[in-house]
Amino acid sequence: MPDALELLKIRRSVKPREMTGPGPSADELDTILTIGARVPDHGKLTPWRFIVFEGDGRLRAGEVIATVFERKNPSAPAADIEIEKRRLMDAPLVIGVVSFTRPHPKVPALEQELSAGASAMNIVNAATALGYGACWLTGWFAFDRDVLDGLGLKADEKLAGFIHIGTPSKPAEDRPRPALSDIVTRF
Repeated sequence: MPDALELLKIRRSVKPREMTGPGPSADELDTILTIGARVPDHGKLTPWRFIVFEGDGRLRAGEVIATVFERKNPSAPAADIEIEKRRLMDAPLVIGVVSFTRPHPKVPALEQELSAGASAMNIVNAATALGYGACWLTGWFAFDRDVLDGLGLKADEKLAGFIHIGTPSKPAEDRPRPALSDIVTRF
């Protein structure tokens, strides 16, 4: 396992289309989800939950996405519908991070949503630490209420994102990162 600081310095997203199997084992998935649940959570509200898409579950989710897409785009070519069916098929494992907020006198909704974001990032970092590629994505379907309903989200739930996890098929290329002098000010 790489040193934690070195891992965080070199972490980069791996495109799902550049992933292959194997994905995490059952024990590794438990580790990833445990780490995903170990985030700042003011008020101990647990304002997030996880949906695991693996095996045929990825295809069933793709059917939901494609059905909604086709209904909202009746003149879409068959090739576009097929693309929608395969949205979660590149990586062997996809974890949906579901976010919801509850009224609370001391914990604003934004803080609860940020906790879900921290959870998603912990999942990415845990998968990376285990040697897998990971990528946090959304897409139109992550914000479409009909898709969310079809995936089993409740009316008050949103999707913080889909974390795609798999074995990188090639080394991930880094992208330019901002210079600290461009993003840091001192008060």
